[in-house]
Amino acid sequence: MTQEDIIKMAREANIKQAIETPHLLMVHELARFAALVAAAEREACAKVVEDYCGAWDDEGYALSAAIRARI
Repeated sequence: MTQEDIIKMAREANIKQAIETPHLLMVHELARFAALVAAAEREACAKVVEDYCGAWDDEGYALSAAIRARI
């Protein structure tokens, strides 16, 4: 994710500080926040697969591992 991507998403989310004064610190904070949200969503998706397929089902395990490995 580029700095421009983060600023664009901040605009879409109406985060005024990032829009008006895109200081590097604010961009890094937003990038970290976005990474945490994405990681939580990946984990939630992986758990859905495990619940559906069973955590020890080979296919379910492979799918949930693939989801968790995405960055």
